[in-house]
Amino acid sequence: MKLSKLDEEMWFFIYLLEHYANHKGRLTGDVLKEWDQHGITDEIYDGYFQYHQERIENAYEDIDCLVATGKHLLDASLR
Repeated sequence: MKLSKLDEEMWFFIYLLEHYANHKGRLTGDVLKEWDQHGITDEIYDGYFQYHQERIENAYEDIDCLVATGKHLLDASLR
């Protein structure tokens, strides 16, 4: 079965959310709630093209920066 682009993005977002929460030792629902409170959930979801082709730790670092500052990490290795 071939997934549509939207399906691929949603599956990756769920994967990223679950792995980020595990990496932080937190519950997935708590992480999602935090992202929503910071208004960055859509920003992270829209990061599919960047995040899915890099090492997952780059995504974690970028998400940490989004949580802390509301802006993406400006690390050249992530762009």
